[in-house]
Amino acid sequence: AGVVEATFAGALGVTLGGTNTYGDRVEVRPTMGRGRAVEPDDVLRATTLARRVGGLAALGAGGLAALGSRV
Repeated sequence: AGVVEATFAGALGVTLGGTNTYGDRVEVRPTMGRGRAVEPDDVLRATTLARRVGGLAALGAGGLAALGSRV
């Protein structure tokens, strides 16, 4: 998932990773992206981006399937 996360970080202009706290557990991970820190509004931006990428992937797969059925 790191490659996808890094790509999304770059597309959104944010930095992901670093020190994350999960309850009482702390994990230090590499940072991805070179932008600003993530803000709550970025969740909507990330969701919109994910839906667009998914839609384009579905269209591409459908197009390839249609081309394959002609062969």
